[in-house]
Amino acid sequence: SHQQPRGTNRLRDQKGLPAKLINGGIAGLIGVTCVFPIDLAKTRLQNQQNGSRLYTSMSDCLIKTIRSEGYFGMYRGAAVNLTLVTPEKAIKLAANDFFRHHLSKDGKLTLLKEMLAGCGAGTCQVIVTTPMEMLKIQLQDAGRLAAQRKLMPETVAAGTVETKSPTAMQLTRQLLREKGIAGLYKGLGATLLRDVPFSIIYFPLFANLNNLGKRGAEGPAPFYVSFVSGCVAGSTAAVAVNPVDVIKTRLQSLNRASTEDTYSGVTDCIRKIMRNEGPAAFLKGAYCRALVIAPLFGIAQVVYFLGVGEFILSFLPKKDN
Repeated sequence: SHQQPRGTNRLRDQKGLPAKLINGGIAGLIGVTCVFPIDLAKTRLQNQQNGSRLYTSMSDCLIKTIRSEGYFGMYRGAAVNLTLVTPEKAIKLAANDFFRHHLSKDGKLTLLKEMLAGCGAGTCQVIVTTPMEMLKIQLQDAGRLAAQRKLMPETVAAGTVETKSPTAMQLTRQLLREKGIAGLYKGLGATLLRDVPFSIIYFPLFANLNNLGKRGAEGPAPFYVSFVSGCVAGSTAAVAVNPVDVIKTRLQSLNRASTEDTYSGVTDCIRKIMRNEGPAAFLKGAYCRALVIAPLFGIAQVVYFLGVGEFILSFLPKKDN
């Protein structure tokens, strides 16, 4: 029987990893460029503690950022993300496909197996995600601390000198010099606690939503179905794991205003947030995160299902086996 070339598993498996890596990379680059300012707002909102609330909402945060740091201030830390998002997305999508393929060899892919595949993908991805987020959060939050100095001087400790915001390379060197590789992997536990449940929810939910829109048993779902499925699954998973994301952001932020709490680990962070800010603090930035993740994953699924990587690879000279 003649199979449709696009989106079919057989073609995917023949083209294998290179196509998946290209697709994941392109999707990541487009996605990050589109939604990075919202991600910046998410980090800053999550990092605010009760005594030093500079921003009231996402739009307020973006307006104040443009005012004090200019338009490109919203893209602070974007270079780190654009550099590392390609391997991160690629690892995640490729790992999920790899685990799904191997788990479905001996019969039907059950929901539990789908969740296992997602778990594997989330675990693999933190190798890249943790250092990426660690650097990105410092760069994104630097502007909040600088704005606090200007607008809320009472939150700054006496005698602190205003310093210029560091670059990603300076930060990397400083962290490696002071704390070694472990410095870049601060918050690894919280990143795992966020990304593994996220993938366990996201991938099965996406696959099942996508299946609902399939035209026939063999053919792939139309691309708009993939886009909507990616958005819905992404935002659902994002909101579900937002409390852990708040903990991760707090743990990975190295600089704090004098009136803000510092945390020794995940349990200490949970205890202090509950005591000082109440349970609502765990939903800080949830709306932003859903807005970031939905298009990120929607775009990723469209690029993936259009087979952009396969299309690019088709122009390469074929090797004769």
